[in-house]
Amino acid sequence: MIITISGLPGSGKTTVARMVAERIGFRHYSAGNMRGEMAIKRGLTIDQLNEIGKKEEWTDKDVDRIIEDLGRKEDNIVVDGWVAFHFIPHSIKIFLYVDLRVGAERIYRNQRPDEERKANIEEIYEMIKKRVKESNDRYKKYYGIDFLDGKNYDHVIDTTDLTIEKVVKKIINIVKKHGKARS
Repeated sequence: MIITISGLPGSGKTTVARMVAERIGFRHYSAGNMRGEMAIKRGLTIDQLNEIGKKEEWTDKDVDRIIEDLGRKEDNIVVDGWVAFHFIPHSIKIFLYVDLRVGAERIYRNQRPDEERKANIEEIYEMIKKRVKESNDRYKKYYGIDFLDGKNYDHVIDTTDLTIEKVVKKIINIVKKHGKARS
């Protein structure tokens, strides 16, 4: 069984994916972390990498090939990434929604080392609005998909008013219904 988790910035996708994987005994992979490492190795922020990605496909496609490969070669994994559902179509596909203002607050409290530090929540909000639009534009251009379209997913969970623990429990219940994961 493979679970892919997509979602808006600040929805908890990487944290939730890691916790779900730990609890059900699966391995976890994060496309966002892979891209972050790619940026850091090149002395860039993730936004600078995304800017390059407007003209150069490798910024997305290198990681996307890894995700696609994982879907072919491994089982019992949880993969989080905006377009992981597309590259592992036989997965249980989950999208985590969050009100972007709430997502911005969450991100502000836990800023990543591969991102330019922002001074306040409003700056984060503007950054993630821009990042979602530009990334989705790239996915439409490269793959002809809209990662924000709920029809791409088996389950959409609104995390705005939920704790991480409640989101993890919801996903584990979804997995249990598929009957193949240990808990």
